[in-house]
Amino acid sequence: MQVFSAIRKKGNDAILDNFRKIPHNTSRIDGEGGNAGLQPQPAVYTTMKKHISMAVIRRMPRYYRFLRQLEAQGVARISSKNLAQRMNVNPSQIRQDLSCFGDFGQQGYGYTVSQLKESTAEILGLSSSYKAILIGAGNLGKTLLSHLSFEQFGFRIIGVFDRSPALVGTKLLEFEILGTDSLGEFCLREKPEMAILCLPEQAAGEVVSLLHENGVKNYWNFTHHDIALEYDDVIVENVHLNDSLMTLCYRITHADDEAEQE
Repeated sequence: MQVFSAIRKKGNDAILDNFRKIPHNTSRIDGEGGNAGLQPQPAVYTTMKKHISMAVIRRMPRYYRFLRQLEAQGVARISSKNLAQRMNVNPSQIRQDLSCFGDFGQQGYGYTVSQLKESTAEILGLSSSYKAILIGAGNLGKTLLSHLSFEQFGFRIIGVFDRSPALVGTKLLEFEILGTDSLGEFCLREKPEMAILCLPEQAAGEVVSLLHENGVKNYWNFTHHDIALEYDDVIVENVHLNDSLMTLCYRITHADDEAEQE
């Protein structure tokens, strides 16, 4: 089953433009001995909710990551309680989050790990192959391209761009680095659906304007340029490493205060 419904943000909620069907993975059967009770069954599909909070959506990748680990460890099924203990969350939160997308698991049986992992992948759209371009082939861009398996997470890199004469024309993995002056023509021809921004903040505004003009509306943004303030028809995931580092600094600084409150 393939899912291509887009998620767009409105306030604190995510609105799914299409319904998706997610499998319920167990049912009760009658039998004797080892065949009695709850057993995994072929998928029975239910319709997911249309309005889902961004808080729930942001927890789904973590569920997927833990389910992949469980499957790799040979775990066939798991209860919400045991999964919650591994993830250090409340079991009811897991059940409530998953219920936004359909019916999963069964009391007394738990979740079939492989099925729930695949269903979570469908929810996240990981079977997609959205065309993506990388803007900025410096240290950060090179690291992302070299160490992330974009295909596993729904994206396919089709081009790499930089404005540095020292980089243009050289190779980064299998890609020839193109100049940003060819970006508009490339977008019109290849129609990328997402851009990864790894360039200086002062250059980001002009590049985003060109990309938006040529139909690119989705961004993985490593700059401090606030794209969503300029355009109301874009989907942006901002990655601010400085913010994360400052948050860590705060938590270390106030660790004693937090311990006292607990």
